[in-house]
Amino acid sequence: MKYEKFQAPKGVREYLPPESTAFEWVREQLISPARLAGYQLMELPVFEDTNLFSRGVGESTDVVTKEMYTFEDRGGRSLTLRPEGTAGVMRAVIENNLDRGTLPVKVWYAGQYFRAERPQAGRYRQFYQVGIEAIGLDDPAIDAEVIAIADRGFKNLGLKNYTLQITSLGDAQSRAAQRVDLLAYLKTLPLDDATKERAALNPLRLFDDKRPEMVEAMKAAPVLLDYLSEDAARNFEKVQSYLTALGIAFEINPRMVRGLDYYTGTTFEFIHAELGAQSGIGGGGRYDGLMEILGGQPLSGIGFGLGVDRALLAAIAENTIPTSTFSSDLFIIPLGESAKSQSLLIATKIREFGIRVDIAFGDRALKGAMKTADKSGARYVVVIGDAELSSGIVELKRMTDGSSTSVKIAQLADELQKALI
Repeated sequence: MKYEKFQAPKGVREYLPPESTAFEWVREQLISPARLAGYQLMELPVFEDTNLFSRGVGESTDVVTKEMYTFEDRGGRSLTLRPEGTAGVMRAVIENNLDRGTLPVKVWYAGQYFRAERPQAGRYRQFYQVGIEAIGLDDPAIDAEVIAIADRGFKNLGLKNYTLQITSLGDAQSRAAQRVDLLAYLKTLPLDDATKERAALNPLRLFDDKRPEMVEAMKAAPVLLDYLSEDAARNFEKVQSYLTALGIAFEINPRMVRGLDYYTGTTFEFIHAELGAQSGIGGGGRYDGLMEILGGQPLSGIGFGLGVDRALLAAIAENTIPTSTFSSDLFIIPLGESAKSQSLLIATKIREFGIRVDIAFGDRALKGAMKTADKSGARYVVVIGDAELSSGIVELKRMTDGSSTSVKIAQLADELQKALI
């Protein structure tokens, strides 16, 4: 009987060796600036109560109305695979009383997120993000720090062809004033019933409508930047001054609203010039009312989500991914059963020094094992047979140029540490 092969679900991006090395490198470059700024890891479930997202993300958003993977568990509870990161973080902060301690709460997270979108280059149904949240303070300086952390992540990747766009979605006073004029303007447009329903829930969502006729129609719509209260305008000016002082270039985009309803105040997005229609590589903003909506204190917060998949595509487009992606530092080729036993012991001891060691298993001939070592991307190779075990000396071969050095087996770890500096 011949069994049918399985395939990955449609819209899922997998990262296999050797490409997974580049994916891992990109993810680490995006995470490291957050660690250096005092953000700590928060690991969360990939599914949550559906109401967390419908209430937190916003019932008028495409994410909630069209894109969520929702299912009912055996207890009849409605659960949803997380489509974004912030709502889950806020739930965890409230549930575990982190907001009752030292503020701000500063956390980072990374993982898979899920949206039932039409798959295309850079847009997947399972996608990877790195995010941070700073919760508990309303300070333009922390807005600038959050943006700077994201910017540093992209600079770590060596990216140059991207633009930072910023705006302010104001405070409650600003949005109330603009809403009156925006609704009046929308009444002059020939909107279909579905669009009218979205506008009734949140008229700002129409700025995010990608249909060409709506993009054109919304060009004349009143924008929030023209309705900012004194406090909101002052905060936005301070954010701009901090970014300028940090040497971070930006453009003001008055029509940017992003795809989630919880954003208020400072809002931003990074756009890459070489990714076509899916040009956004990350973004975020402030969410002053989200914690209270989710049952917590009326505390402010700001964060971002950076797309690892798209950042990888951007790094590939700009050719910034390191080429020296060695899979191991040392490849050991044992010749014979005694050598195999000793090679396992040697490899285990050397790994204790943080050196990556691989072994040629399977009783291969020397020629075949050397080909395997070459294909593996190892930096150095040693062959261990009866003669080497008897003398206690091996030839440490550097694969980049073929040069060899005689080294005592007992000193192999020390020599590798020197060579790998």
